[in-house]
Amino acid sequence: MVKETAIDYRLTMKEMPIDSRPREKLLEQGAERLSDAELLAIILVSGSRKDTALDLANLLLTDCGGLKGILEQGVEELTRLPGIGQAKACQIKAALELAKRIVAWRKNALPIIKSPLDVSTLVMEEMRFLDREYFKAIFLDTKNHVLAIENISIGSLNASIVHPREVFKSAIRRSSAAVILVHNHPSGDPSPSNEDINVTKRLQEAGDILGISVLDHIIIGDSRFVSIKEKGLI
Repeated sequence: MVKETAIDYRLTMKEMPIDSRPREKLLEQGAERLSDAELLAIILVSGSRKDTALDLANLLLTDCGGLKGILEQGVEELTRLPGIGQAKACQIKAALELAKRIVAWRKNALPIIKSPLDVSTLVMEEMRFLDREYFKAIFLDTKNHVLAIENISIGSLNASIVHPREVFKSAIRRSSAAVILVHNHPSGDPSPSNEDINVTKRLQEAGDILGISVLDHIIIGDSRFVSIKEKGLI
């Protein structure tokens, strides 16, 4: 009787569809669209004789109980896992240490918003001379530290362009506790229009549903600004 030989049907990384390869996916869709395993696979660079880098990343996450578990492992502990040598363990620890330092830096460097004047100080020089209306969202944590400032739309301000989906998609992704809306008036006059007020109320209602507070809407003019909240319009 001829003994059957086991066939390994697993694909190598090169044999996988292009949109399933972590590096190609990062280039096409951005790093934020990758899973923890895919990001880890890029850091690992290569796999082992038995596993691709992606397989190895998944095994590592499973064995350690996720990224937090990996962070708690030392180099020696990581090298005990199949397919992880000293070089790969050092790559992982270096990448995670950089991430820790970035988080620490952001906590110390990011401004805190305490008033509409703080918002104006943050964006006035950038926005006062813009020749089109830019609608931005400032995302805040629970202590009103600025997590990020993003452009939501460029052009005329109306309900169809400034959609709650675009504002709160980013807010959810960044785990924001609150949002401050900001847009400029190219005329230089920051007086709010009826459309400004209506858009603010619409976004505030959407935020209430999601549990993300819309704290204010600041309109930037030429060296002047108006807080819709301070005006008592929301």
